[in-house]
Amino acid sequence: MADKRTAKLTLDDGREIVLPVFEGTEQECAVDVSSLRKETGYITYDNGFVNTGSCQSTITFVDGEKGILRYRGYPIEELAENCRFVEVAYLLVYGALPTREELDNFSAQLTERANIHEDMKHFFTGFPVAAHPMAILSSMVTSLSSYYPTSGDEEWNFDDTVARLIAKVRTIAAYSYRKATGEPFVYPRGDLSYCENFLNMMFSGEGKNYEISDKALRALDKVLILHADHEQNCSTSAVRLVGSSRAPLYASIGAGISALWGPLHGGASQAAVEMLMAINEDGGDCGKYIAMAKDKDDPFRLMGFGHRVYKNYDPRARILKQSCDEILDELNIDDPLLSIAKSLEKVALEDEYFVSRNLYPNVDFYAGIIYRALGIPVNMFTVMFTLGRLPGWIAQWYESTQDPDWRIWRPRQVYQGETSRAFIPIDRR
Repeated sequence: MADKRTAKLTLDDGREIVLPVFEGTEQECAVDVSSLRKETGYITYDNGFVNTGSCQSTITFVDGEKGILRYRGYPIEELAENCRFVEVAYLLVYGALPTREELDNFSAQLTERANIHEDMKHFFTGFPVAAHPMAILSSMVTSLSSYYPTSGDEEWNFDDTVARLIAKVRTIAAYSYRKATGEPFVYPRGDLSYCENFLNMMFSGEGKNYEISDKALRALDKVLILHADHEQNCSTSAVRLVGSSRAPLYASIGAGISALWGPLHGGASQAAVEMLMAINEDGGDCGKYIAMAKDKDDPFRLMGFGHRVYKNYDPRARILKQSCDEILDELNIDDPLLSIAKSLEKVALEDEYFVSRNLYPNVDFYAGIIYRALGIPVNMFTVMFTLGRLPGWIAQWYESTQDPDWRIWRPRQVYQGETSRAFIPIDRR
């Protein structure tokens, strides 16, 4: 809602346009330019939408300058320390932390809907063995709309769809891994928690005695919680954009998965670990790679540092750094990548080049090390990000559908191409 403040825009022809100012509950202010083109013929230009508010939301608050992240008002540090992932998923989707009864009912729904339709298992045989798990996941999630009622259908039920998506995406993710390894699928079990079920479907089987430690489960819960939502990022914006056309939830989530796949977004944890592996194979000389990152003529980039929003230490990275120490100690793993990561972080936090550019470690920097400790292969890292981000996408999609000012997203552009040209028949060209 606009407050009494306004902003005044003076155009080059002397016209002055008064624009309303909006303020959020955390004192974020925005100039409402929605009527600018209609009144003046002008549009705003904001490459990459860095300074553009595309919606009003009650889900997640990020203060990049102060390093603050809250879901529905709750600090991320408290949620990561005290909650399981399923609790946070419920919080994001429904707006409040669940009671014991609500959590039990929600968990029971996830268990009930964990299996995919038997016919869908045939889809996996159609993918090449080397198919990337994200390609499989995106295709399979979109195909869910062929089996279950979608938004807009008379039989559609939001609660059922939420439970179905969160439960089945986990199963599809595990099956995509088993497809790649050539091992038989492992069905979800009714006696295991959300994270236990995922790890069991990934790694158990005939002749395998797979034991899941409590520390491993807590580490996985934390990673998923920390990835659960992050305001209007690339993939969340993709979900909202597709949903603005009134596309069903499954299709919108499929778009989010595709957007997340990119190495500058969800694929960053894979890129960070691959960088650490390369440094380790090169003798572990962090100074060499720090120098390369500072050389403007060198194409090398220090992955896992810096963030579009955070101009301070990413609060999620601080939590995961501690989790790395705990999980590697619990599992008695001596991973040289953690030592390299800490060395890089120490140098970067003390180097004026990185400090002046706000290049602090982000969530991707330590997430991959935890995944490695759990035995999750590198090409599954972005899939893990998807599992965590799914509740946030659902919440964002649903919130957008309830917006009384719903409209299809349709950005403008500043055209820089050829002006009107006379057509030349093909025989005269």
